[in-house]
Amino acid sequence: MPPIETVIIGAGGRGSVYGQYALKHPQDMIVTAVAEPQEDRRMRMATEHDIAPDHLYSDWEGLLANGKKIAPTAINATMDRTHMESTIALLNAGYDVLLEKPMSPVLEENVRLVQVAEDQGRLLQICHVLRFAPFWQTIRKIVQSGRLGRIISVDHRENLIYWHMAHSYVRGNWREEATSGPMILAKCCHDLDILHWILQKDVVYLSSYGSLTYFRPENAPEGATLRCTDGCPVADTCKYYAPRRYASAENAWPYNALTLTPTVEARMEALRTGPYGRCVWHCDNDVVDHQTINMELEDGTTVTMTMQGQGDEECRTMRYDGTKATLYAKFAYGNDKITIRDHLTGEEEQVTFTVGEGGHGGGDMGIVQSFVNALRGEPDESITTARESLESHLLAFAAEESRLNHTTIHMPTFRARVEAEARAKYQG
Repeated sequence: MPPIETVIIGAGGRGSVYGQYALKHPQDMIVTAVAEPQEDRRMRMATEHDIAPDHLYSDWEGLLANGKKIAPTAINATMDRTHMESTIALLNAGYDVLLEKPMSPVLEENVRLVQVAEDQGRLLQICHVLRFAPFWQTIRKIVQSGRLGRIISVDHRENLIYWHMAHSYVRGNWREEATSGPMILAKCCHDLDILHWILQKDVVYLSSYGSLTYFRPENAPEGATLRCTDGCPVADTCKYYAPRRYASAENAWPYNALTLTPTVEARMEALRTGPYGRCVWHCDNDVVDHQTINMELEDGTTVTMTMQGQGDEECRTMRYDGTKATLYAKFAYGNDKITIRDHLTGEEEQVTFTVGEGGHGGGDMGIVQSFVNALRGEPDESITTARESLESHLLAFAAEESRLNHTTIHMPTFRARVEAEARAKYQG
């Protein structure tokens, strides 16, 4: 069977990662074109995938301008605010699309994307990569097997290590709701998706609390300068001091978010002039730095999900309490653990599982493989169609509505409301 041809739109961190699948598995996929506004990123991908010069575009509009399909599929890894317009254009042009999460930072646009994909009869798959990591697949099998008994309570935590919070959500691209949407959507639609996928039960009631508490000007240490490179007097005692974090020649994330030039000098120049050199208490961020969600499922199970940005380790931790046993797990990017403690015998079982290829515990490569399988008529049970992925996005938006209004959301009513509002807005 010949490889699937695809175009990549957005050659930043995520687009580059998904493109790696084609380099590792050329029998399954080849990249035939790239659209990317930053020349260095565009040329890097062109070199890696040997893309012809006439298939290099500065934006998705240029790629679609001549009305000719370059490939049957597209990987859309543009910034969140462009997702709806670019994806609908691709679907209308006849492309099947693998779209980076979140689908859109605007509530109605998420529903609209699902509606257009279904109306067009096209595959729109969302990059909820965790479903494709053996760690999460193992937990799902355990829960669905009944080994824990009936699930009574779940506690799930998304623990961002402190510097990742500062990098992405204070200094970086996802710091402002106006440009990237609520943080609970940008960071945790993964988590909400994986909870729904594992438990296989709909949320009936939801409430949420959180705020931007710490990264505010009034919390800046006395004398802190607007930039870390301006001779800040508290540099030696500040865990967010940018040169300590970024002055590196490594050719990897997060360093190449500043510049693709892998030298200390280039990184330091980027700190002096770009967003990542700013004091974390003097940025233009407005998204929350911690938030919790409380959920009641249709079978009475209660679920709490916590997102917070003051972790000492980048990890997700979770606890599933059933009527027969309790499962403890930790997803820590190489230090992953799953433990089951039997209530009757007190015995403790360390669950073994494989580690997948690539980032997110194998999920980054797994999602592209799933896309390829679906295109070949062999969809897997983990497939994240737009309709399937919509639920996690609705939960995130409901959480934000609850947080802002201090209310409890009835999810069946919320789902019906936004479906109707989207149809009325775009088709009325």
